Amino acid sequence: MTPLVLSGSPQGCSRRAPFDFATLRSGRARGKSINNILDTDRPAEQRPLLAISLRLLTAVLLALMFAGVKLAAEHGVHVVESLFYRQIGSALCAAALVAVGPGFGSLRTRRIGAHVGRMALGVTAMGLNFLAVALLPLAEATAIGFTVPIFSTVLAAVVLGEPTGKWRWGAVAAGFVGVLLIVQPGSGEVPLLGASIAIVAALLTASVTIVIRRLGATERASTTVFWFAVSSLVPLGLLMLHFGKAHDAGTWVILAGMALAGGMAQLTLTGALRLAPVALVMPMDYTSLLWATLLGLWLFAELPTPWVWVGAPVIIGSGLVIVWREHRLARRAALSAPAATPT
Repeated sequence: MTPLVLSGSPQGCSRRAPFDFATLRSGRARGKSINNILDTDRPAEQRPLLAISLRLLTAVLLALMFAGVKLAAEHGVHVVESLFYRQIGSALCAAALVAVGPGFGSLRTRRIGAHVGRMALGVTAMGLNFLAVALLPLAEATAIGFTVPIFSTVLAAVVLGEPTGKWRWGAVAAGFVGVLLIVQPGSGEVPLLGASIAIVAALLTASVTIVIRRLGATERASTTVFWFAVSSLVPLGLLMLHFGKAHDAGTWVILAGMALAGGMAQLTLTGALRLAPVALVMPMDYTSLLWATLLGLWLFAELPTPWVWVGAPVIIGSGLVIVWREHRLARRAALSAPAATPT
């Protein structure tokens, strides 16, 4: 495998012991490459193809994580247990992000209350997502989860007062039509309780993005990720005193795989966002519907209803319009900023 080398040749190197020096240089280059991808607080070289690959891998990993949650639920694992073990994996990966990035000294914060609020909201949203996956077929749960950008647009307009034009409001309306097409209220094809939980989970996940944007005004990205993962283990650990229980070896393997997939997804997602604009990599998320469908068919003998293939493209199209408009507006603002700056 070709290493991701970002550094050039050193100046004035000696010709003595070339093998040892080359090995050392290669190790340092690989270390710098990993730092470049994972350090959330330093500018990174833009590498679109690598970013797209990482985002595609993220979609696979998240589909595997949710399949693991559903499989664990069928083996008698409580949602609280899945949350706890998933957050252990996330905490380890968050620690790795900080270690290769700004260092643990960067974790000092004066906004403990804001981090605790973000943690409570994030854990609740994740718990509802896990519950929705347990109650719904994987494809249906995944398709409804695509409404997060739609809810984010509504919340940004209502909570943050961000101007929202007709393009994005039209996309919001179309996205909700897509949800109705999938759920088919009254038809009984999709469990209404599971669909309702999935919609609330998407709303809360969108709320988390708003909170993170506010935290981002003063906090490093790596700090926010670290404190969310680590602080969540406190309430989840207390809940484990009641909900935690022993499992057979096969169930532990499922839980370990689920936690590993979730933790690795944290790393690949972070790397993708650092190496290319959101507008480029975010559409790759929608490939998770394919993996969710295949995993649902393979592991649970689930076939999506025909309405999933009608409603999902509507939701996906709505999300793409929102991302496209935000990208256009951001570029327009960036181009007009120099002109407004006095010289």
